[in-house]
Amino acid sequence: MSNQKLKIGITCYPSLGGSGVVATELGLMLAKRGHEIHFISSSLPFRLNRLPKNVFFHEVEVSDYYVFRYPPYGLSLASKMASVVKDFSLDLLHVHYTVPHTTSALLAKQMVNTNLKVITTLHGTDITVLAQENSFKDIIQYSLMNSDAVTAVSNDLILQTHRLLGEIIPIERIYNFVDANDFMPRGAFSRIDFADPHEKILIHISNFRPVKRTEDVIDIFSKVNKIIPSKLILIGDGPDLPKVNEKVRILALEDKVKFLGKQDQVTELYLIADLLLLPSEKESFGLVALEAMASGVPTVGSDTGGIPEVIKHGKTGYLSPIGDVEGMANQAIQILNTTGLHERFKQAGIERARSYFDSGHIVAQYERLYYRVMNPDKQLQKLESEAY
Repeated sequence: MSNQKLKIGITCYPSLGGSGVVATELGLMLAKRGHEIHFISSSLPFRLNRLPKNVFFHEVEVSDYYVFRYPPYGLSLASKMASVVKDFSLDLLHVHYTVPHTTSALLAKQMVNTNLKVITTLHGTDITVLAQENSFKDIIQYSLMNSDAVTAVSNDLILQTHRLLGEIIPIERIYNFVDANDFMPRGAFSRIDFADPHEKILIHISNFRPVKRTEDVIDIFSKVNKIIPSKLILIGDGPDLPKVNEKVRILALEDKVKFLGKQDQVTELYLIADLLLLPSEKESFGLVALEAMASGVPTVGSDTGGIPEVIKHGKTGYLSPIGDVEGMANQAIQILNTTGLHERFKQAGIERARSYFDSGHIVAQYERLYYRVMNPDKQLQKLESEAY
């Protein structure tokens, strides 16, 4: 691997969500490896609560000029990217989500007229939602085809992308990751803050959109609670939260369900939980399942998207078809009630997280990709030498 230290621009959506978490943690870990990192976004990414000496943040300011019906964020982003590239001599832009980030990065590349490289990481809804619309499909395809490299967070997402846009775009799978050191008890929360000693704690974390099927979470918990004394912790916010509140009220579970809203730091909450519920309709990866697994918390969830690439059914958790509330409830009861089963899933999950999704291993994959994109001639020479 090259010893060259790079100047890297990273753009992501700064709000809560797996892509923002991964992009922020990736930047911080690259900085620890000596690279200079420049976050370019509309606001400070929510996990970027510290700025080491070689990490910088550049805020994108959007014009409110009265002739614009909608604020032109994509153009403002491209302009800011170009400015940062010129002022700090960036080597590459690594953007998370295609629209508008890749499109803006390509425009910035044309504006600065340098050897700037653009790498795009697909996280999910830019393909599973936006690319399904004719108004976005062509611009997404154009943006990916003109990126210097494209990655995706799961094999399933690669398949979906190729199915929709064709196999003309080479995509490298690089999984999301966790830092095992983050999942150590620090005493911020205690089980007694949420449950009695004899009760189990179930947890769900999401943005409460319809694809997360958060009402199923309540139905599953209701069935579990009839058999096993337990509490449910809900973390996050979103459009379906009122429906969840109403379901909790109808099922008379107000004293059993704790709403914590958005939480920037969730690792301590994983560590006091016994089980994660993830009955999503779509998950391109399932970062919360990985974080739970790294904490020793088994998952009961849907057999969809990238979740089976994270959770191994019958080894680190259980998976069921989408909407199978009865099946998921029975699986949750089995894990919580069967002597030794929870402990086996716990230990297997921790081992799997460290073996397959360790931050050092995954960040090194990104680093190799950067060097390969920056030095394509060397890569070509290597391939030619291996051919003889």
